[in-house]
Amino acid sequence: MATNGGSLRCAGGILGQHRHICAFFNSADEEHRVLRSFIKDGFERGDKAFHLVDPDLRKDHQRRLAEAGIDVAQAMSTGQLELRCWQDAYLRGDCFDQDAMLALIEEVLQSGAASGYPLTRLVAHMEWALLDKPSVGDLVEYETRLNYVLPKYDDPVICVYDLSKFSSSVVMDIMRTHPVVIIGEVMQENPFFIPPDQLLLELRERRRSARTQ
Repeated sequence: MATNGGSLRCAGGILGQHRHICAFFNSADEEHRVLRSFIKDGFERGDKAFHLVDPDLRKDHQRRLAEAGIDVAQAMSTGQLELRCWQDAYLRGDCFDQDAMLALIEEVLQSGAASGYPLTRLVAHMEWALLDKPSVGDLVEYETRLNYVLPKYDDPVICVYDLSKFSSSVVMDIMRTHPVVIIGEVMQENPFFIPPDQLLLELRERRRSARTQ
């Protein structure tokens, strides 16, 4: 269990032991307004920033970081900021492989520490799961299984969801996979969180029931 990362401020709250966060926003403007101080604070502390972004919005993401006062070109040249598009992460091989992605997350967090960064602040935009690609339906299982990986690290991982694009049923499932939630622009411990063993069992039962109908 991660114990030595100290507390971090994010979205009006203090991030403690649990650092797998789902962040629900209604627009990109709201997202960047709420997360700006968390992201900027990471640069000022010398943390690594690893952002997974929609390739169509990569330039917009860079522009918003620059507007927050971050020297994007400098941060990217030193390696402190790494922007990776979905096809180089979630959708390598033009499909979603949750085992490969879990391995990539561990690799990113380990390499940040090995490179001397106090923390890696990982921000992931999740709309790739709405694309017509093989196995994107494994999203909820993947988010659940992340809870076996992330407690080994102190690094905060924020999974960003656009509420205008995901269905209410998916939003409820995703909320249950994260011990911490940002909703209404405020971060809080998530009372709807379900431990991964329990939720994976539920997902298996759900699939079994669907096959028999």
